[in-house]
Amino acid sequence: MFRKAALAAASVIVLATTGGCMPMTNYSGFQAIEVNPADIKSGEDTKSTVLGKLGSPSATSTFDPNIWFYMSQVTDRVAFYQPRVAARNVFAITFDKATEQVVSVNAYTLRDGKVFAYNSRETPTRGRELSILEQLLGNVGRGGMLPRDDAEGLPGNRPGDRQ
Repeated sequence: MFRKAALAAASVIVLATTGGCMPMTNYSGFQAIEVNPADIKSGEDTKSTVLGKLGSPSATSTFDPNIWFYMSQVTDRVAFYQPRVAARNVFAITFDKATEQVVSVNAYTLRDGKVFAYNSRETPTRGRELSILEQLLGNVGRGGMLPRDDAEGLPGNRPGDRQ
């Protein structure tokens, strides 16, 4: 009887710990339910039909309001690790300015993205760096937690005020 209970408890513990290692998938952005943005046809669809099929875009172009973007991203996270981008899709739909018909539908994936490095240089500051010991012991003897009697010159007090 005791062995069966111990075996059951051990199996529950093993299942609980391995359940924590299962990846958690997070979907964000535009989610295609009935119609995929790749199904939009150039020359046939207009702004109103795209709006009816896909809904409002995730973003529009800053300089040209005739370019709509539908963006989605899937990330996976396992236990305490940083999230990993599993998939990223961006559909750019370009409309003709005069007729409002679809001119082109461009699909971009995670492979089309470019990784660029930020400048890691730091601006030097004047002064010297303190060691850990200097930081810990630097304020010893410089003051206390209690207010002093000569608090007249401290900020927040008016000249001549006494507490």
